[in-house]
Amino acid sequence: MNREELFKKVAEMISEKLNVPIEDIDEDSHIIEDLGADSLDAFDLVMIIEDEFGIKLEDDEIERMLTVKDILDLLMEKIKE
Repeated sequence: MNREELFKKVAEMISEKLNVPIEDIDEDSHIIEDLGADSLDAFDLVMIIEDEFGIKLEDDEIERMLTVKDILDLLMEKIKE
């Protein structure tokens, strides 16, 4: 999966979970500040991402997931493993 495909998939998940129009989501979007997620939403997003991609994220990795770009970078790294 290339980065563009990954972005589309992640943006769809975020849009659905947070009720944010998909066109309002870009790589620089901050999950909490720009997209309005609270800590429970962020936790749910982690669970959705782990389930969708069949991966397990460590606490230090989750703490780095502040923007959509951070999520994409981490997923690109994990998918290559």
